[in-house]
Amino acid sequence: MKINRGASANWKGSGKEGVGTISTQSTTLDNAQLSFNTRFANGVGTNPEELVGAALAGCIAMKLSFVLNSMGFTADNIDAVTKVTLDTELGIISIITVDLTATVPNIDEETFNKAAQETKANCLISNLYKCDIEVNATLIS
Repeated sequence: MKINRGASANWKGSGKEGVGTISTQSTTLDNAQLSFNTRFANGVGTNPEELVGAALAGCIAMKLSFVLNSMGFTADNIDAVTKVTLDTELGIISIITVDLTATVPNIDEETFNKAAQETKANCLISNLYKCDIEVNATLIS
């Protein structure tokens, strides 16, 4: 089975003064504002780096749940918070940090860290990126 998901973007004008929108097939984003200020300052709207972070956070949280299930555990709660660092001088995303916290009954720290590393290695979204992805995993008792 193959699943297709999609999104679209529109841009009008120059790179700095122009404006754009981003929409997703699911309409969760529906003409969300995109501009120079939403990307390189603190303007209202979204930007590609924020969306990369959201995609990775969602994938990591869901993948960790599957990994834990395969090990015989079920998490009560998983939080994945990402920080995407854009190096504007080099024009690259240089690192993505994922702070991963979870409450998992009856698991020890070593097993949880093993699950977190397996998640990082096998998350579909993290495998797309060329930059370093750092995962900081914290088990909450």
